[in-house]
Amino acid sequence: MVGLMVTAALLSISPTVRLFAQDTTRATPPAIRVVPTDTVHRVRPMGAFWRSLLVPGWGQAATGRHTTGALFVAWEGVTAMMTLKARQEVNYMKATHAVATKLKRQEVQDWAVLWVFNHLFAGAEAYVSAHLQDFPRDLHLHAVPNGLGISIPLRGRP
Repeated sequence: MVGLMVTAALLSISPTVRLFAQDTTRATPPAIRVVPTDTVHRVRPMGAFWRSLLVPGWGQAATGRHTTGALFVAWEGVTAMMTLKARQEVNYMKATHAVATKLKRQEVQDWAVLWVFNHLFAGAEAYVSAHLQDFPRDLHLHAVPNGLGISIPLRGRP
């Protein structure tokens, strides 16, 4: 019993070896991790804008909106072909000295404007859809007795 008391007394006087976790002189502060705010998006909004401005539908496809992108591609084809078709008709009317050449030139301009606006609208839509990539898709539209209702699930704090 005396030996046990002597051992306990010697161990409690001063430990000769300190553990690394107990050494406060070499402690390093925890590393702070800074996450950029735009890393949530897979495609950045301006990147999607420039893609769709260059080729309508590309930005929509990059953000996962394939149907919308296909609609912009289809409308691009319609406006391009109608512009070329109307231009050929103007050339034919000029060659035959037709009276309605001025009206046909106006039609060419109308189709060309629609062609340009398709690029601008595709770019704007891709920009907005890239911003809304991380928006919850649980938005539902329901019929209620006096009209329509929208339900949005809210995530509560734990």
